[in-house]
Amino acid sequence: MMQKEWVIAPQAPSEHLLRYHGFSPIFAQILFNRGFEKPTAARDFLVRSDLNDDPFKLQDMNTAVARINCAIEQRQSIVVYGDFDADGVCATALMTQALKSLGAVVSPYIPERATEGYGLNTVALQSLARAGADLVITVDCGIRSVADVAAGRLMGLDVIVTDHHTIGADLPPALAVVNPRRSECAGDEGLSGVGVAFMLAKALLRHRWDTDRDNYPEGLRLSDFLDLVALGTVADMMPLNLGLNRRLIRHGLMTMNELRRPGIRALANVAGLKPGGIRASHIGFVLGPRINAAGRLDSAMTAYQLLVANSHEDALPCAVALQQLNMRRQALTRDAHAAISERVSEAADLSLIFEGDANIPAGIVGLVAGRLAESFYRPAIILEYGEEQSRASCRSIPEFDITRALDECADLLVRHGGHAMAAGFTVRNRNLDALQRELERKAQASLAGKELRPRINIDCEIAIDELHEELVAELDQLEPTGNSNPPATFLTRKLAIAHKRRVGADGSHLKLRLSRPGNPPLDAIGFGLGERYGKLPCLIDAVYHPEINEWNGNSRLQMQLLDIAPAS
Repeated sequence: MMQKEWVIAPQAPSEHLLRYHGFSPIFAQILFNRGFEKPTAARDFLVRSDLNDDPFKLQDMNTAVARINCAIEQRQSIVVYGDFDADGVCATALMTQALKSLGAVVSPYIPERATEGYGLNTVALQSLARAGADLVITVDCGIRSVADVAAGRLMGLDVIVTDHHTIGADLPPALAVVNPRRSECAGDEGLSGVGVAFMLAKALLRHRWDTDRDNYPEGLRLSDFLDLVALGTVADMMPLNLGLNRRLIRHGLMTMNELRRPGIRALANVAGLKPGGIRASHIGFVLGPRINAAGRLDSAMTAYQLLVANSHEDALPCAVALQQLNMRRQALTRDAHAAISERVSEAADLSLIFEGDANIPAGIVGLVAGRLAESFYRPAIILEYGEEQSRASCRSIPEFDITRALDECADLLVRHGGHAMAAGFTVRNRNLDALQRELERKAQASLAGKELRPRINIDCEIAIDELHEELVAELDQLEPTGNSNPPATFLTRKLAIAHKRRVGADGSHLKLRLSRPGNPPLDAIGFGLGERYGKLPCLIDAVYHPEINEWNGNSRLQMQLLDIAPAS
């Protein structure tokens, strides 16, 4: 396991800390680390909860709403075309349910990962046109499907693209393109695909309320959709330091913990989550992976049916199926990662991992790439080989923008898209060697001379006696935490190990009990740190998140270890 670089945030000026009345110095330091130099801005970040953002500030929103309302009034056939990941499935469910509540004739379409790949495809649009579709609304996809949208228009389809991914050189020739990343758009570009879908649903419902209040859907609350927004946004690892995302997820978690949606209730039950205690971290590590498992190994429609189920009885079989798929996904990912790691370990001076295997299911290549990028701290590209074309998932490191690199290799690709840290592409096999050489060259040029080591950003160093339940309760104000708004991270030095053991089915985790003068020993759990067991000295330095561990009705303070080292 690679030793991480520990980077402690600069100490905040003492005058800054004194301005934060009512906050402990440790919490004031953490807020300073997150860029809040004024207490008023910090308090706004911590407590603001309104959802008054105007959806019509998003470019082309008026056009999209007008066309959709026309389709509803004329009873035209609408298809919501989504994606097979959690963000796309949640967006598809949200948009379909919102349109149905408004009286639309609407059906979902989610492509099969193995046979169709990501995003719009012309064959699917041809099929939808032949089946009588009049309007196609994309959610979480379509922004780079220029040729496919053009083909759809030639078939007589009107297309509205709603997406949040990075925009290519040309916009698709759709009737409307709603994407907060557009240069002249006033929307929040950190929105997820389901977040953009929510803004469109909000615009449609507002228009109905303003123009035809007598026919507003009876009993419908906009908050009924926010559990889907929270689920898709966190699962898609969108930034949680942005005001709108933060507020959407905070409200979404409240809706989720009320278990209004039968599918969420059923999935929480099979996953062992308790109502009222679901947090953003549970979405990221428990619910999200199970939703994603459907599209990875089977059909994403299983996850869709779960989310739109009208009763617990209808939802439960879907939840059980997702649980089983997720267990299979874990095993396949573990085996593929081990096999490719063995090959990669033999390579010298590696700048980029470029590997593939005809036996790796298409749905787990991204997971394998992510694990490899984390293990070796190099950009990782994992391919699923086909007869004439191959598809790949890419995961990168902060020092290398993978989507920009793919943009510069566009002439070798059939299609591509994504973010700086995660992307995907389709390539003709005859171009594979040239693509590999070009990407390796770009990675080598970009990473040369840099010390490539994963880093852990530490909020501050504290003594063991400064860690207590009251501090953890104060830190809870940072929730929801996740991408770009991580939980508070501390460093504590010279901790004495009172007891140690490996835990987990394969012994991959490390459980410690750490001595505390004048207090009972403190529990610490290090997920994935099991291999450190045989190399532990008596005294260690530890980087960790503090948390309250609840088990069998008991609550105990605990460290969640991120990294450990011999005491300095």
